[in-house]
Amino acid sequence: MTIWFDMDGTIADLYGVQNWLDYLIAKDALPYEVAKPLVRLSALARVLNNLQRKGFKVGVISWLAKNSTADYDEAVTEAKLQWLNKHLASVEFDEINIVKYGTPKQTFAKSESDILFDDEERNRNEWTGKAFDVDNILGVLKGLA
Repeated sequence: MTIWFDMDGTIADLYGVQNWLDYLIAKDALPYEVAKPLVRLSALARVLNNLQRKGFKVGVISWLAKNSTADYDEAVTEAKLQWLNKHLASVEFDEINIVKYGTPKQTFAKSESDILFDDEERNRNEWTGKAFDVDNILGVLKGLA
């Protein structure tokens, strides 16, 4: 079973960055770099490491910016990877997918038992396994342990 995380609006507060949309329109990756965590990441890392020791896999499925360019996609991908490395350095993700905006996330599911945490309702509704919003990430994960 793989536990998947969206980033923007789920574990990273992209939308809380002042003028985030203006930055994205200007093709500036700064909001992805400076977004604050939306969950206690030290606690999340501990739970994820514990679950991985029990055989769970952990992955990321995160969209790039809408209407982006190849250069901006590269900058956003690098910013997201650095964000994960900075905030969840102790977690060895089994898979990280940073994909074009709108890519159906369910295409990355490995089995019907996979779990997705995502702030976007459409992604949760289309997911083939269990999908959760961002309200109780740690509680759901602790229930798996």
